[in-house]
Amino acid sequence: MSKKYYISTAIAYTSGKPHIGNTYEIVLADAIARFKRSLGYDVYFQTGTDEHGEKIELKAKEAGVSPKQFVDDVAKEIKKIWDVMNTSYDRFVRTTDEIHEEKVKKIFQKMYDKGDIYKGEYKGLYCTPCESFWTESQLIDGACPDCGRSVEEKIEEAYFFRLSKYQEKLEKYIEENPDFIQPESRRNEMLNNFIKPGLQDLCVSRSSFKWGIEVPVDKSHVIYVWLDALTNYITNIGYDPDGSSDEFNKLWPADLHLIGKDIVRFHSIYWPAFLWSLDLEMPHKIFGHPWLLTNNDKMSKSKGNTIYADDLVEKYGVDAVRYYVLHEIPYVNDGNLTYELLEERYNSDLANILGNLVNRTISMNKKYFDNVVVDSNEKNSLDDDLINLVMTTKSKVEKSMDELRVADAIDFVFDIFRRCNKYIDETMPWVLAKEGSLERLKHVIYNLLESIRIGAVLLKPFLPDTADEIFRQLNTNETSYESIDSFGKLKVQDKLNDPKPLFIRIEKEN
Repeated sequence: MSKKYYISTAIAYTSGKPHIGNTYEIVLADAIARFKRSLGYDVYFQTGTDEHGEKIELKAKEAGVSPKQFVDDVAKEIKKIWDVMNTSYDRFVRTTDEIHEEKVKKIFQKMYDKGDIYKGEYKGLYCTPCESFWTESQLIDGACPDCGRSVEEKIEEAYFFRLSKYQEKLEKYIEENPDFIQPESRRNEMLNNFIKPGLQDLCVSRSSFKWGIEVPVDKSHVIYVWLDALTNYITNIGYDPDGSSDEFNKLWPADLHLIGKDIVRFHSIYWPAFLWSLDLEMPHKIFGHPWLLTNNDKMSKSKGNTIYADDLVEKYGVDAVRYYVLHEIPYVNDGNLTYELLEERYNSDLANILGNLVNRTISMNKKYFDNVVVDSNEKNSLDDDLINLVMTTKSKVEKSMDELRVADAIDFVFDIFRRCNKYIDETMPWVLAKEGSLERLKHVIYNLLESIRIGAVLLKPFLPDTADEIFRQLNTNETSYESIDSFGKLKVQDKLNDPKPLFIRIEKEN
């Protein structure tokens, strides 16, 4: 039986259409999920939408529709963009799903019965867009530290979760499990800036608006954002305080929660405490990825600098957009996107290094050998150098993916294509053809075709359509991950399909 791997993204907030910065996360998760599947893991990949709260209630009112109609429309748009990006999620969940709402009530009840939730009064500085309360000392220049907008003082009756009860346990757990929060800089930030200074009990209900899940012990309150949102990771796979499903028992704990760096605090402090309150195991890893900026500035509608994934796909194609966001956002530091940078990378890497290589090689095979795969034994040391690089790439990619260094993994795959281009320059097939060295030419072209095949297998989790098009042109069924354990799986005498450009170079407009 194959080993399970449960990966989730954060659920997207249904306040509006997601921009490319929001979309990056689902593409990153998809690349990891596809890679794990290629290794033979039984992958469960969950994503979805977070749909309750005061902000939604206000936006729906402005739009003149009910909150449910508003979130239905936005959730549909988010799902459409996830699909445009060719992401292979197994389940798209919504916090307005009946099953989720019913389970959240039971979770609240269990925590309340345990004494982990109590009634009190909340007095604090509240940011409506972020749905967060802040203390005076947490504000930056008197404004919300997350979004920079103004805050207002609010006093209201609320139910609280005893977060302070779990402080010592949490501190100890994070210190004893260094891989739990990644990258390390985020782990240190959580410990030193948030946990060690002391955890305050957490407000988990509101009574000043109605758009939320009703508190089971008090119908004048709705369950507040984080207890509703975070529990999506368990409610949708069959968790139930009265007895969980087989699916839950198989999948939990999650192997990876992939989230933006701005919500690491909620996932690494609130979520563990909630799980302990429910007597559940911790997820294995929480990875806070960096942001995708535009012109080195955070994207926002108010700044008018948002770029949308579907617009980029229409202009450059899905795999070009996937390539850019996966390759150009480093492990820890924020990435930067502009149309100019994307076009530059498109031309240099996709059209030139990869597209040109595949097109040249298949064209040469057509010209010299009438599209038929041929080979010979006429070898030399140049071949060994190429084959050695190709055959050691798999382990480098696996190590990078294991460490969630996806950009590095893609670079290793492209090293194969770079090395193939160099090999063409070294062996000069056109000279071999001119000289009549056909046996040597056969081996050179075969090595190139087989190296491209192996590179395409490794490329598939990142650029699935491109890899499939390479396989189609090579006319090969040798596309499994196991097929790259040895060099030479491309069958001699098979006939290739005609070459077709993978990426057309973008010419600069004058």
